[in-house]
Amino acid sequence: MRELSTIQGVNLCSNDYLGLSTDPRLKESLQEGLEYSERISATGSRLLSGHHAVWDELEARFAAFAGTEAALFFNSGFAANTGLLSALLGPGDVVFSDALNHASIIDGIRLSGVHKVIYPHGDLNFLADAMRGHSQTSGSRVIVTESIFSMDGDRAPLNELFQLAARYGAEIIVDEAHATGVCGPHGRGLVAELGLAQEALAVVHTCSKALASAGAVICGSKTLKQFLINHARSFIFSTALPPYLAFQVRAALQLINPMEAERDHLASLSTRLRERLRSEGFDCGARDSHIVPLMIGSNAAALDLAMALQERGFAVRAIRSPSVPPGTERLRLSLTARLTMSDIDRFMDSVLAVSALDISHG
Repeated sequence: MRELSTIQGVNLCSNDYLGLSTDPRLKESLQEGLEYSERISATGSRLLSGHHAVWDELEARFAAFAGTEAALFFNSGFAANTGLLSALLGPGDVVFSDALNHASIIDGIRLSGVHKVIYPHGDLNFLADAMRGHSQTSGSRVIVTESIFSMDGDRAPLNELFQLAARYGAEIIVDEAHATGVCGPHGRGLVAELGLAQEALAVVHTCSKALASAGAVICGSKTLKQFLINHARSFIFSTALPPYLAFQVRAALQLINPMEAERDHLASLSTRLRERLRSEGFDCGARDSHIVPLMIGSNAAALDLAMALQERGFAVRAIRSPSVPPGTERLRLSLTARLTMSDIDRFMDSVLAVSALDISHG
């Protein structure tokens, strides 16, 4: 049984990828928001009493950041994905979803009642065959994928996915949750890096990871925004977040723009950790992102290794089946720019010391 606990030690399970969660400038932005706002709470949903002009401004900034016409703020990434997918899709439509898409995408698809095709992770041949088989479908056809997958840390083949969508008259939705702030020009994500933002039906950016804030933003056309305002249940029936939070998100967007040194450092940390793991015979997959899966192979072994490393001062968590497929149980090592090369080397020394005590690493 899982329990709630406070993180102790060197944090290797955080989504605070750029280390902004302790940045005093974000605290200052909150104070500014508190002084500016006439009320401390939203008091209702945005369609009732909870709207504020600061959300319009933030959404305009996010649209410019993403390279789209418009954007709409949701209270969380989960609310964004479930609201988007359940509003857009329905019986008669077909969605093609990567097998490793995370829970909010899965639940949004379930809520929609759409005909779903789950394609093996990154299998473009399977996907092409499936899309060809549904090419005569009268309804909409939509591909849904993460850009960086949350558990394996690998990148979706976005260029190829956009090409398949164009070939078969399909739309594409990309969740940039683990790429926002970290990847692409000025942290704008992998879709922006490829110059494909205008080709996507929707791009989802989270504010609760590298931006060290809260909420998520769906970026797309003005038509999409207006449709979601009127049809996305997780938007319509949620009390809005307090307006001062918009100041924090706005400040985070400004802060990540010039953080190339932090992004480069994060990439170097990932390279160092992967090289050391592989040189010692550990399986961390063929990836290159800031999410490093240390494959263990069983629930018991993953728990044992995590506990042993926690005792040595490292905050790590075992990811067990059924959260991941049986046989792929792992430690999900999530790196942040606050870490040092010394942290990585000390962690690896601890992994090797624990392994010498016959705790299996798969």
